[in-house]
Amino acid sequence: MYRIIKYVMLDILKNKILLFYTLLLAVLSWSVFSLEDNATKGVLTLLNMVLLTVPLIAVIFSAIYVYNCGEFIELLVSQPIKRTKIYISIFTGLSISLLLAFMVGAGLPILIFSFNLSGLHLIMAGIFSTLVFTALAFLSASLTRDKAKGLGIAILTWLFFALLFDGIILFLVFQFAEYPIEKMMIGISVLSPIDLSRILVLLELDVSAMMGYTGAIFKEFFGTLTGRLFTILLLLLWTIIPFLIAMFRFRKKDL
Repeated sequence: MYRIIKYVMLDILKNKILLFYTLLLAVLSWSVFSLEDNATKGVLTLLNMVLLTVPLIAVIFSAIYVYNCGEFIELLVSQPIKRTKIYISIFTGLSISLLLAFMVGAGLPILIFSFNLSGLHLIMAGIFSTLVFTALAFLSASLTRDKAKGLGIAILTWLFFALLFDGIILFLVFQFAEYPIEKMMIGISVLSPIDLSRILVLLELDVSAMMGYTGAIFKEFFGTLTGRLFTILLLLLWTIIPFLIAMFRFRKKDL
């Protein structure tokens, strides 16, 4: 298992796309903190960039890698190694590589310019965004053998959570504004990992104007600390559940 993780990491870390991703995050992070005198404003500006860029790269890069290493996976399956160990190893190696890229590109500038709870929560949001969308990419790849369809599902998944979900929330708020729908909105908000990552950071910053409807509800019902722990638990579930479904399909798949 360790050898598979090591091989996957060495293979990915030499990838030019990953190096470009690291450089892109570094340029964005250093530029934002250099232009902003206030570290809090820098965190808020970088938050929107992280919540769009990190999930997009994670889901596309992971899906492409899973499809491209199909022959390698078939070779491993032919060996006396459990499929569960193979899948966990590939996911672990891929996740660690993407997390290293994120920490080098965005994590270091955040720690240098905003070494406080808000900065640490932004790093946590980036870490969870990476893990969740890597797991969703594995799930997308497990749904179809066709690479084009799998990538299409992965991109549509990001598009839905990054852009369309907030529109659906606003539509429901306006349509049912006369009804007490706060508890229902909490249940709906857990269906978006990007919204949860945003809430995780904004609960610490306490920027009421930018928290949005779901963020305000989280703070009202759970408070800052409880809401933060609840959000982290939900993000962990968003990572574990898609990966377990993908792994179950991989174990039953006829390669």
